[in-house]
Amino acid sequence: MATQKNTISTPPTLAVAMSGGVDSSTAAALLAEEQPVVGLTMQLWNQRRLPAVAPPDEVRSGRCCSLDDVYDARRVAEFLGIPYYVVNFEQNFEQQVVRPFVERYLAGETPIPCSLCNNHIKFDQLIRTARSIGAERVATGHYARILYDSATHRYRLLKAVDESKDQSYFLFGLTQEQLSRSLFPLGDMTKAQVRALARAQHLPVAEKSESQEICFVPTGDYAGFIDAYLSEQKQKSASEGPLVSREGKLLGRHRGIHHFTLGQRKGLGVAVGQPLYVIQVDARKNQVMVGDDKDLYRRRLLARDLNWIAPPKSGDWFEVSAKIRSTHPPASARVRLGAEAAAQVEFAEPQRAITPGQAVVFYDGEEMLGGGWVSEVLPD
Repeated sequence: MATQKNTISTPPTLAVAMSGGVDSSTAAALLAEEQPVVGLTMQLWNQRRLPAVAPPDEVRSGRCCSLDDVYDARRVAEFLGIPYYVVNFEQNFEQQVVRPFVERYLAGETPIPCSLCNNHIKFDQLIRTARSIGAERVATGHYARILYDSATHRYRLLKAVDESKDQSYFLFGLTQEQLSRSLFPLGDMTKAQVRALARAQHLPVAEKSESQEICFVPTGDYAGFIDAYLSEQKQKSASEGPLVSREGKLLGRHRGIHHFTLGQRKGLGVAVGQPLYVIQVDARKNQVMVGDDKDLYRRRLLARDLNWIAPPKSGDWFEVSAKIRSTHPPASARVRLGAEAAAQVEFAEPQRAITPGQAVVFYDGEEMLGGGWVSEVLPD
């Protein structure tokens, strides 16, 4: 039988990861009413480090992990009367999130830094830091639910009640140990309910807008960030190369493959009288291939570095619902496990723009089973 683990009978000190936004602030307010709470904000990236890609001052507010966010988190902690600390994870964040982000783009992939941050920083380094100050668990503002199954003695991860805000896709890499020390108090609430509660509590950030960008690329210019980062590190910038049709005809030159991702239509720099889309990014050839929208549809992929929250089913193939992007609707698929945490995934119907570097995440109804990284798209 599964039991809800979002409440605990004996209330030890609990750490709350406070980003300065509405969600984490509301989570802190809810929990502070029930038990001793300490607020922790992660300092991950110096937004002034690469001034060429820093946002103008007038749009800094509301960007995740900015100085304004740290200030807002501190204001909320003071308002709630809870202890508050800023913990500096910049070095680990650069090594385990920023550098892989740059490297994977240069390898022709489209990475997801938020999942890497969850796996290596928020639910690893932050939990260890929290335990060092006496907090055995860490709560966040994620929209997802954790259940403990007393029959299997395992933790299960479920979608949020508000599926439009569900963030389980980004949490596929969590381990059983990490789940046992995590708390998602907003998982049973809708975003509208969270906002209403923040207003009722008179939280200083109740009307704050949501951040939509990657925290270390607040302008959204990923390619510009990569160019600036390579320059800072005194590494060779990405070189230009051929932009070709599906038939191999040279249509133009690109400025670097990190400017492109599968399915992209704008910014191609060529015009042939019909819509063109990026259908392949080949790092080995330093080549970008464009074609029709229909060329983007594929049924099969290889995945690497799989993590299973629920043990995979036995048998040659097993059925799942799979998502290839956080906004992608779950699609019927089957999975065959391979060696060294790899698998082949085959969809019942072709899916648009399956992209290496993105995550493929598996579900059974509302339960998230696990997932991995798309390493290769296979021909049908």
